[in-house]
Amino acid sequence: MNLHEYQAKELLKKYNVSVQEGFACSTVHEAEDAYRQIKTQFGSGFAVVKAQIHAGGRGKGTVKETGINGVKVGKNLDEVVDIAKKLLGGTLVTLQTGPAGRVVHKILVAQDMYYDGPSERKEFYLSVLLDRSKGQNVIIYSTEGGVNIEEVAQHTPDKIFKEWVHPSGGLLGFQARKIAFNLGLSGDAFKNAVKFVTNLYNAYVGLDCSMLEINPLFKAADNRIVAVDCKMNLDDNALMRHPDLNSMRDVTEEDPTEVEAGKYNLNFVKLDGNVGCMVNGAGLAMATMDMIKLSGGEPANFLDVGGSANAQTVEAGFKIILKDPAVKAILINIFGGIVRCDRVAQGVIDAYKKLGNISIPIIVRLQGTNAEEAKKLIDESGLKVQSAILLSEAAELVKRAVA
Repeated sequence: MNLHEYQAKELLKKYNVSVQEGFACSTVHEAEDAYRQIKTQFGSGFAVVKAQIHAGGRGKGTVKETGINGVKVGKNLDEVVDIAKKLLGGTLVTLQTGPAGRVVHKILVAQDMYYDGPSERKEFYLSVLLDRSKGQNVIIYSTEGGVNIEEVAQHTPDKIFKEWVHPSGGLLGFQARKIAFNLGLSGDAFKNAVKFVTNLYNAYVGLDCSMLEINPLFKAADNRIVAVDCKMNLDDNALMRHPDLNSMRDVTEEDPTEVEAGKYNLNFVKLDGNVGCMVNGAGLAMATMDMIKLSGGEPANFLDVGGSANAQTVEAGFKIILKDPAVKAILINIFGGIVRCDRVAQGVIDAYKKLGNISIPIIVRLQGTNAEEAKKLIDESGLKVQSAILLSEAAELVKRAVA
């Protein structure tokens, strides 16, 4: 589950991680109040206004309607109000959103961290994520913060450092000190960085994050170490341990079809192809998409109905796939292990009749428990559903459908 910057910072504060202070605003009036609070609290007339969407590159992105960047500095109340008006309700396009962009429903009005002047400030990069190849969390950090870390890794890989953390021991003191040392810090800044890294790692583990990125990690003139920006992803599989965090989910930032699929416990990912597929099991789904590709088609989605496919889940899957106008055919590929093939076949028939006229070809391959009974049900249903037993048969039917 992705979080907005303002949400992530609120969570980090609970772990004593120093962050850039700010206020989330949904209206221009709220932005006015936020600016006044920031000016009173920090004494600076400057404030940073940031669009809150689930995508990076906001500072370089632009709003379609107004041409303004997704991150701007307001030097006074009038400028902050003008920026808020141009951001709220606009469609922000960044490299990560694609040309469609994302609508800005909230902005973050935050304190200006750059009042010290360029000679006093330093920006770093720091992130924590899981290295699956080693089975350990890894802290990735660099002296080159505030820019695209991918470019740094490509052009100056020697400036990227990694520190692996063994799960049984957690982040050790010498590791936190090593990170601060490699960032070139000393004195109070060194001590503050050690505390920051330790608390940040505790937040990563305590919140069951799958990714936690701070860019830039900022050293102020008074040697404070502060998270100016933050990206946080929470592990969906661990949310049962954090029921209070479920309310932070922003479905407006997610694909509507994926949100609908989640209501039926379907694992769905939208793709750009022309053959919709409905499969039980992630491995079989990947193999099915490969088969579609080899047959001359392109998979339009990844849809795993799990091991308990029934008429309701099949019907929901049909509805979701049919919402894509690019789909020219639907391939249902079920292996009957836990679930019986004849039950799935009956579910397909019931869903087909309930949904009414379906103009595109539907190919059903059912293999495993009661596969022959399932094929008989499909063949005798009188519906325009083509059945297959072998994977090669299904591939040939897909090839004809998209020809």
